Amino acid sequence: MASKIYSFNKGVLEQEEGGVVNEYPLQLVVNGRELATLIASPHDLRFLVAGFLRLQGFVSQVEDFQALAICQDFGAASVTIRGELPERLKPVLTSGCGTGISFNMPKPVEKKGPSRVHSTASIFTLMNQLAQKAEGYKSHGGMHSAGVGDTELILHAEDIGRHNTIDRIAGEALLKGISLEGKILVTSGRVSTELVAKASLLGIDVIASRTSPTDMAIKMAEEAGITLVGYVRAMSFKLYTHVEGIDFRAGDGKIQGVTGVILAGGASSRMGSNKALLPHKGGRFIESIYRELCEIFPEVILVTNAPEQYQFLPCRKVPDLYEGMGALAGIHAGLSQSSNPAVFTVACDMPHLNPALIRHIASHRYGCDLVLPMSPQGYEPLHALYNKGCLPAMESSLKNGKRRIVSILPRVNVREISPSEVAGFDPRFDSFSNINTPQEYYDLRNADKEKAASGEPYSDAAQQKLQA
Repeated sequence: MASKIYSFNKGVLEQEEGGVVNEYPLQLVVNGRELATLIASPHDLRFLVAGFLRLQGFVSQVEDFQALAICQDFGAASVTIRGELPERLKPVLTSGCGTGISFNMPKPVEKKGPSRVHSTASIFTLMNQLAQKAEGYKSHGGMHSAGVGDTELILHAEDIGRHNTIDRIAGEALLKGISLEGKILVTSGRVSTELVAKASLLGIDVIASRTSPTDMAIKMAEEAGITLVGYVRAMSFKLYTHVEGIDFRAGDGKIQGVTGVILAGGASSRMGSNKALLPHKGGRFIESIYRELCEIFPEVILVTNAPEQYQFLPCRKVPDLYEGMGALAGIHAGLSQSSNPAVFTVACDMPHLNPALIRHIASHRYGCDLVLPMSPQGYEPLHALYNKGCLPAMESSLKNGKRRIVSILPRVNVREISPSEVAGFDPRFDSFSNINTPQEYYDLRNADKEKAASGEPYSDAAQQKLQA
């Protein structure tokens, strides 16, 4: 089964395609009597059924089978054997890692998503603490372990059965009056539907495992609103559902995996001079924007064909790869030369950047090529996030002489941020305004002076330089 998977490694999250192990429930009917549901892999099911009945003592030779039919489409096995089944069958619940029998198929509690956002550091910390507390495994091996917590483990358990560890935690929490709502569950074992269903009943937000989930577990976690994480290692993991449940920012609050790109390629014809170099907030216009982006992103790139004019900026400067093709060429240049899989672009004359809105836009970058905010006037592509999946569409447009950014939209997967969604952060849509004429620049300067006189704070760290 091909599944959309995200790989988090050393602070960077990237989408990848991969397969997951299949989990298949098979209802077993023997002599017209429903005997059990076998949870198994979906191949060679007749061998599984025959072997199960043999090892349960119901058959001993091939002649004991009068009929054996498998309907894989409906997950059913119908078997007729010689003799009768015992009148009463006494189930023995195994460790959960062997025959995999379930007498009641689990049903999760459906919800839209995790109740809150958890940090990547919490996942790594809890998994490390679980390893340190796994005394049985360190002593003689052969044990599974699990634990729950937020930033620290509050409960943990060991058992030969991976499902038993969850039951032990659930029981201890019940008897001690500990709520597990919104917690992270870490486990050493594979994640199956039964484990997801149990976690859902406990109100768990995140399941993190050292190994893999099954395909049905992924589907159930999606429906249950649980963030599902697998293959947790020292600095990496894979993410299968509800990406929004994890905060991928570094400890300094910067958004990992995204580069801030400033576009400084305009002619400034209406201004009469290079507007990026006009005085603003104690420095030049472009310096203020650069400082804002440096507080949000770990890397900032300036796209310019005149790098000598911006030597005062301590960042990498890259040229257009398609000269004379406008803003689309600038975005293409920044994206193709970024060291990260995504870029957030702004023009060099946008004085009202809103960090909260920028972070909101960046938080929607997974599962799409372009995150495109909208104002009442329409799309705002100069204040948007582009993943590298946009590059083929950009190059096609540029090679065919198409300069408009919107020309790529039919060929990329777009996540729109509606005007109402933007208004929740920026009611006046100031983030999208730019300065094109001397009058607009003078109005901005006057507004700055009024803010300084009233004591209203600025959004960047340059407030103290305003009157320099």
